[in-house]
Amino acid sequence: MKCSIRVAIQGMKFVPAAITVAAGDTITFTNMDGAPHTATANDGSFDTGRLSRGDSATVTIGSAGTFNYICKIHPSMKGKVTAQ
Repeated sequence: MKCSIRVAIQGMKFVPAAITVAAGDTITFTNMDGAPHTATANDGSFDTGRLSRGDSATVTIGSAGTFNYICKIHPSMKGKVTAQ
C-alpha cells in the first residue's frame, strides 16, 4: 500500500530530516518558514521547486535507494530519504 509522508520545512531545517519510505510512496513538503525553500535531491530525482511560506509540493519516490537532498537556496539545509 502506498503511503504519503509529510515533511515540514521550519526553523531553516527539514522536519524530520531523515525518513524511510517504500518505493512509490509520496512525500509532501510544506514550507512553514518566512523564507523560500526547495527540497532538491542531489541526484536530481526530485525537486519541489521554490516554495514560499505556506506552499506545499508533493514528490514521488520512484525507486529504492538513498536520496540525499538540500534546499537549493540554503544548501546548509539537508535531509535524507531512504526508500526500500
